[in-house]
Amino acid sequence: MVTVTTNTVIDAPISLCFDLARDIDLHTQTVWKHTKERAIAGTISGKINGGEMVTFEATHFFIKQRLTSRVIEFRSPYYFVDEMMKGTFKSMKHEHTFEERSGKTLMVDTLTFTAPFGVLGWVVERLILKNYMKRFLEHRNRQLKMVAESIE
Repeated sequence: MVTVTTNTVIDAPISLCFDLARDIDLHTQTVWKHTKERAIAGTISGKINGGEMVTFEATHFFIKQRLTSRVIEFRSPYYFVDEMMKGTFKSMKHEHTFEERSGKTLMVDTLTFTAPFGVLGWVVERLILKNYMKRFLEHRNRQLKMVAESIE
C-alpha cells in the first residue's frame, strides 16, 4: 500500500473549492489531456454527492482502463472520500480535505492505493506508480486552483 499526499493553497472560498473538486465536468477537463479521461457511467456530469458513483475511462501507460468509485463519506464543505469499487488497482481510496486558512482554502488530497499482482505490484507501486499518481494529482490541483482563483 502506498499513500500520496498533496497540499494546495487556493485563494478562493472553501465552498467554491469543495464544489469544484467534486465537479465531474471540471475533473475531465483538468486531468492530463493524453489520458482522454471521460465519465461514462453513474454521475457523469455536474457535482457528485455522497453515496453516488462514477465510472471514468482513461488511458494510462498506453492501456485503456475503467475505474468505478463511490463517494463513501461526505461532509460539505470540508471533506469527502471516494473509494474504488472496481478498477485496475487492488484498492484505492481518495480523501479530499478542505480547511479555511486566513481567507484562503487549504485543499489536501490523500490517495492510498494498492497495486495488484503481489510482489510485482509492490515493486511497481514504489518505482513507478507513487510518482505518477503524485504528478497526476499535482497537475489536476494546479488546474483546479487556476479555475477557482479566476472565478473570485
